[in-house]
Amino acid sequence: MPGTLSDRQSSQDDGARLHPRQGDLPYPIVVAAWWSLCLILIAGGVWVLAKIAGSVPVVLIPVAVAVLLSALLSPVTGFLTRRARFPRLAAALATVVALIAVIVGGISLAAQQVVSDLPQLQSKAMAGIDQIVVWLSDGPLHLDETRMNAVVDKIKTSTSEHSNELASGAFHAGGQVVDIFAGLIITLLALFFFLYEGRKIWTFFARLLPAAARDRVDAAARRGWVSLGAFTHTQALVALINAVCVGVGAAVLGLPFVLPIVIIVFIASFVPIVGAIVSGILPALIALVDNGIWHAVIMVAIVVVVHFVESHVLQPFLMGHAVALHPLAVIVIVASGTYLFGVAGALFAVPVAAALNAGIRYLLGNDMFPHLADGPPAGEKESDDDSEARPADSAQARSRPE
Repeated sequence: MPGTLSDRQSSQDDGARLHPRQGDLPYPIVVAAWWSLCLILIAGGVWVLAKIAGSVPVVLIPVAVAVLLSALLSPVTGFLTRRARFPRLAAALATVVALIAVIVGGISLAAQQVVSDLPQLQSKAMAGIDQIVVWLSDGPLHLDETRMNAVVDKIKTSTSEHSNELASGAFHAGGQVVDIFAGLIITLLALFFFLYEGRKIWTFFARLLPAAARDRVDAAARRGWVSLGAFTHTQALVALINAVCVGVGAAVLGLPFVLPIVIIVFIASFVPIVGAIVSGILPALIALVDNGIWHAVIMVAIVVVVHFVESHVLQPFLMGHAVALHPLAVIVIVASGTYLFGVAGALFAVPVAAALNAGIRYLLGNDMFPHLADGPPAGEKESDDDSEARPADSAQARSRPE
């Protein structure tokens, strides 16, 4: 008999098979869909933050530099506070003043060397051009010497004519100089406050989080800060070794601008792996202009050896478990940061990735630093007296943003 209960039940079953409910979807598809949605939301949030950051780089980049410097210099402030019994304010101020003295002294010495050696290098460059012209005319190519001299004279004339334009461009770049000066002031002020009361600054932001998540996020931030500190300290040591080795090689070859080369290599080496290669181009070019092709080849060989030691000995041995980033991951991160944010992206990509790696691993139950002692909850204040009276346990001292 049509329309019976069994027939209606059968038709409902057929409809359910044609139009499955959400619960009937395979579990992997449901999980993949939720993960995809989460990744889309995270990517959207990162994109919005990147747009906001890109609109105010004059402020955010100096603050980010101050964070890296505070991670690098916080042990100095801690030593002055605990060992030398400096007040926290005086220790932070002394650290910033010492940094300024080192930077100003290095730039002054480098500028003096550039001023003294530049005329000699220019004359050698002109002599090198004349030698190239002679080789092109008398060598296997047998080019017309008259035409080659005309080309060289045209290059020299064009250079002298455009010198006025370069001076005019430097005048119009005054606005950028003002921005750089403002960024330097912001960096120094932010560095001072991070060293002086970085814990209080972090506590202020941590209190904005829900109380249930505050402690876990605070613990994750501590792990991220330890990883960031390990990266900055290790990278500073690696950069110093790179700069000294390249500088010694340049001095042995008798190159000019040894101190500027050392400073540039040291700064560029803070971009892991890539920075050592890029900074090695400068001493090679100086060697080529100053002493010829064979000195340039030797300088390139020195840079390659230094880079090999950095990549296969220094980075794995010194970075180790504290950062836990594969060299291939470092290259991809640096390339992505450079493509998206330019020089700033190349500088900050790896330290940000190192901090996020440690924090996210802790939240997922894979603590990279299980030896870290838990400090006071993020929502509670820690007085300066308590922090100064606390024993100088190295792991605990490095686990908080000073």
